[in-house]
Amino acid sequence: MASLSPPEEPAAASSYHHRRSKRYPSSTNGVESVPEKRHKISLPPPPPQSISNFISSSEIESEFSHHDPAVARINNGSFGCCPSSIIAVQRDWQLRFLRQPDRFFFDELKPNISASRAVIKRLINAEHDDEVSIVDNATTAAAIVLQQTAWAFREGRFDRGDAVVMLHYAFGSVKKSVEAYVSRSGGEVIEVQLPFPVISAEEIINRFRTGLELGKANGRRVRLALIDHVTSMPSVVIPIKELVKICREEGVDQVFVDAAHGIGCVDVDMKEIGADFYTSNLHKWFFAPPSVAFLYCKRSSGVGGGNLNLHHPVVSHEYGNGLAVESTWVGTRDYSAQLVVPSILEFVNRFEGGIDGIKRRNHESVVEMGQMLVKSWGTQLGCPVEMCASMVMVGLPVCLGVLSENDAVKLRNLLRERFCIEIPTYFRPPGEGETDSITGYVRISFQVYNKPEEYHRLKDAVNELVRDGFKCSSLSD
Repeated sequence: MASLSPPEEPAAASSYHHRRSKRYPSSTNGVESVPEKRHKISLPPPPPQSISNFISSSEIESEFSHHDPAVARINNGSFGCCPSSIIAVQRDWQLRFLRQPDRFFFDELKPNISASRAVIKRLINAEHDDEVSIVDNATTAAAIVLQQTAWAFREGRFDRGDAVVMLHYAFGSVKKSVEAYVSRSGGEVIEVQLPFPVISAEEIINRFRTGLELGKANGRRVRLALIDHVTSMPSVVIPIKELVKICREEGVDQVFVDAAHGIGCVDVDMKEIGADFYTSNLHKWFFAPPSVAFLYCKRSSGVGGGNLNLHHPVVSHEYGNGLAVESTWVGTRDYSAQLVVPSILEFVNRFEGGIDGIKRRNHESVVEMGQMLVKSWGTQLGCPVEMCASMVMVGLPVCLGVLSENDAVKLRNLLRERFCIEIPTYFRPPGEGETDSITGYVRISFQVYNKPEEYHRLKDAVNELVRDGFKCSSLSD
């Protein structure tokens, strides 16, 4: 892989963007027209293209020219990004609704959402169309699955005290959902404490086995295992296939994979993963406008009634017609983010290797940038590179004094306000007996619009703080 360090001369082609410009000379860039009627979806692998057909560096810059040029936006993992051409297609869908609402809702909405579902089905290698539902985000998907679990407890199909096992790294809103649905319904929640930094996938596998054993203690059943595919903070790729296999061996009723950072970031294949439920946002790493996600529900996985026992938490006119149909119409709202999915597929296929090529290059680039920061700061990555996707945890210099979650928040604000760098920060509580250990981390992301200079700006900002003798304790709350 070529170096991502800033080029010595303008003509050098060492950066991610410069490498692309060699492969992707200019091509026509326009807004796709929106089909008036439902069309058949066929998704073979991206066809071989001549070099001249790939998107160019200048076109990528144009697609994301609405980003603030003054800000080093190296936090794609939090909110994602959407190219201008897709925003234009979304606007077309919004105007079609506003121009003639009756026709849009009664004739166009359902078939075109079905077209989006068909794209997703092929991308994730699902077996049946009705296994894929489109919802607004992964948090909604979690509510759908956990609502079903809560009903099973309340209706006596699960015994009071049966367990739900989840990772300690689970996203905050998902933890709240588990509390709201499972704990209040009589379920016992077991949080698997995972290490950080992570040395190997085996650490996670062993801790997970211990968590399942605890869940099965005293004759209890583990009714649901809730597992992240890529944890948010700290960010680590979880060995999901191995954990799902362990769940099957240990008799866990159902497995739900929360992959908010899944599609566009890691390989997502439902037949290989083997979970009962899997959700991923499309607005984080698949270039969708906010917000849209899919929920995969294996056809045989609904407790006591197949997928018909799964329902959208917003009850509307389609209630009882299956989750995929229920989710198609949940009242009058803006469905445009769900309707642009076929256009997004066209966009990603303008890149060499399509979405797989984007994932590979993003991973290589974020690892190289992380290693550059580690070398400069004298710290470490939060996990082995094979357990990173398009995000990497990078240790901060100990002398900055990140000694609490509040310190991490204050440092994040300082980097944004003084240095115009958008970057999440993380506090890692020191283990028993640890002294002078790394307790502060940043999570860097890499997406197609990013350039090495942005990461060098972060490096220089932190080094400036170190030279100035800065400590987080000097910042007011």
